[in-house]
Amino acid sequence: QVQLAESGGGLVQAGGSLRLSCAVSGRTFMDANIAWFRQPPGKEREFVSVITWNGARYADSVKGRFTISRGNAKNTVYLQMISLKPEDTAVYYCAAGGSGATPSNYVYWGQGTQVSVSS
Repeated sequence: QVQLAESGGGLVQAGGSLRLSCAVSGRTFMDANIAWFRQPPGKEREFVSVITWNGARYADSVKGRFTISRGNAKNTVYLQMISLKPEDTAVYYCAAGGSGATPSNYVYWGQGTQVSVSS
């Protein structure tokens, strides 16, 4: 069984920064795809970023502001978010056991962490 646990969400003013963490346990995920998605209020879940064995990919809406990375032990993936905007407000989820930018491609999900950006 694989468990994913997000942390680091909170309330921040526009222009501020947050770093989200996704702790992966139950299985070795070194160099496996780990993705971040988000679900804004009243909207569908959307792709944010994914880290793969050979790089990273970002949604156009976050490119240049968000950075995904792996921790040294590779069982934690981070999402550094800067220059946050009110439209970044959402529940952020990390996901594993899949690939690409479609939520249904992923098998394992965390419980989510709320990010709220005030104007």
